[in-house]
Amino acid sequence: MRPCPPVPAPLPLAVRATLSLYGLAWRALLPGLKRNGRLAEGWAQRTLSAGLLPRAELWLQAASGGEAYLAWEMLRQLPEVLAAQRPEGTPPLRVLVTTFTSQGLGVLEQARDDLAPRLTLLPAYFPFDLPGRMRSVLGAVKPKAVALLETELWPGLLAACREQGIPALVLNGRMTDKSLRGYGTLPWLWRALAPTRVLAVSGDDARRFAQAFGLEGVGQMPNIKFDRLRFDAVPTRPECTDLIPEGAPFVVLGSVRKEEEGQVLPLIQGLLRLRQGGRAPVVGLFPRHMKRVCVWERLLREAGVPFVLRSENRRAEPGSVVIWDQFGELSAAFSLASAAFLGGSLADLGGQNFLEPLNHGVTAVIGPFWSNFAWVGQEIFETGLVRQAQDWRGVLAELSGLIAETPGRQEVRDRAADYAAAHRGGAAAACQAVAECLISA
Repeated sequence: MRPCPPVPAPLPLAVRATLSLYGLAWRALLPGLKRNGRLAEGWAQRTLSAGLLPRAELWLQAASGGEAYLAWEMLRQLPEVLAAQRPEGTPPLRVLVTTFTSQGLGVLEQARDDLAPRLTLLPAYFPFDLPGRMRSVLGAVKPKAVALLETELWPGLLAACREQGIPALVLNGRMTDKSLRGYGTLPWLWRALAPTRVLAVSGDDARRFAQAFGLEGVGQMPNIKFDRLRFDAVPTRPECTDLIPEGAPFVVLGSVRKEEEGQVLPLIQGLLRLRQGGRAPVVGLFPRHMKRVCVWERLLREAGVPFVLRSENRRAEPGSVVIWDQFGELSAAFSLASAAFLGGSLADLGGQNFLEPLNHGVTAVIGPFWSNFAWVGQEIFETGLVRQAQDWRGVLAELSGLIAETPGRQEVRDRAADYAAAHRGGAAAACQAVAECLISA
């Protein structure tokens, strides 16, 4: 582990030359980026035309809404961690938290109000990563530490931290094999820009960070996402309740992607042949993208599968499909389901959120692909809270078993809460790493 804070260090000539080319590429791209609707919002902050960012003791970068929630969870605990190490009467810590998206900024603005007055949170858009501008930004903010959540590895910012002797921490670090291959194209560059300290969320992630940066002693920490998980919600009666006939098992197929439609169609046909208590199930089909609704209408019609559209607001018959052509009701549907399948998992797409059904007391079934949620841990399958199958036939078998013998909702919620509680502690670990830098600076 490197000392914190590090000593300012000049960068090798080859690295400086590469960063100069990187800066020229940014300048060439800026006119086109301004035409991007998402990036045009907050343009004055992104380009620093509104002025440099405010002074703060800590700069935390959170890419979007998900990471902004992680920052919020971490910052809830930071004042208490620092209280025992800072003199009494010290003003509240000033924390600059930057993000790329308007969604992320909205989350941070809520966090600012929640955290005041124990901590002064300064939300802003992340500036474009031109190396020269990053030097100016760091010179204005004068942070004692910069913390990057998950995989926010920006060359300009890392170079400026190295040159100015500001510790750069990667917290809740995640890195895929694909990302590692990308960093491997310029290994000498990334090793010269290596962060001061990395805390990864798994041993595999730690290994990849160590390989990418040539670091020894990359640490591990629990994923902060576990600190945010709560399984105590008691859902109210959703509006879609009347669409499902009483006594018919209801199976949700959530966030189904285009690439797996060829497997989901026979899965639906197999489900509709089942009988529980003499009644066929109703299948709620939730395409991940609304433009696939018309495709599903055609596929089901050609296969002779009866269906209704959610927007028609008609009660489904047992042995039929409800195609959900309205956004925002997947969570409500889980509260009615006997079992649920989460898409993006029968094709190599990383999977979708299989934790949400657990909050409604519903066991989730997924296919073989779930890399987006590998942080949850392989142990989740050992609990039976989530069941994994290798193809649509395996998914059908798992769903059939759950329809025949459905676990109690409160039992599922309680076991999920126990699992999450056993994996918490990430926010505390991140806070401790930050506090060590702030106190030693």
